[in-house]
Amino acid sequence: MHVIAPSAQVSPLAELEDSSRGSTLSIGAGTRIDAFVKIKFAGGVADVMIGRECQINSGCVLYSGNGIVIGDRVLIAANVVLAPTNHAVTDRDRPISEQGFAPSRGGITIADDVWIGAGAVLLDGARVGRGAVVGALTLVRGEVAPYAIVVGNPSRAVGSRKIG
Repeated sequence: MHVIAPSAQVSPLAELEDSSRGSTLSIGAGTRIDAFVKIKFAGGVADVMIGRECQINSGCVLYSGNGIVIGDRVLIAANVVLAPTNHAVTDRDRPISEQGFAPSRGGITIADDVWIGAGAVLLDGARVGRGAVVGALTLVRGEVAPYAIVVGNPSRAVGSRKIG
């Protein structure tokens, strides 16, 4: 099911898949979803919730997996991947493709007023605090403190947004 606020703008070239398992896609008021964004319900049964006044730019892929919650006024640059799911790999006697998915690490949560740079990848269990900046091509697997500036693979803090 899709719940899209009337003032949200979704490009006709974006691909918003329907869930076959009853998951919901919610897009808040004033949010803009650019061309060639793909929201795919795969790897779990959780919802994708996008807040108000967000911008998701071209080439981004969001998998539902174990769930995505994006706060308000979040900017997501081009070609970002949000992948809150993991394949199971522990049984050597079965192909990985037959093992299904690993237990959830809690999905992905992005708080309000966050900027995610181009080409960043956020994995299951990523928590990005309010006001944080995730640099281009950064890999986030865990916690990003509020107002932190993180870069790299794996991500590491290189600064903080200044007050005033």
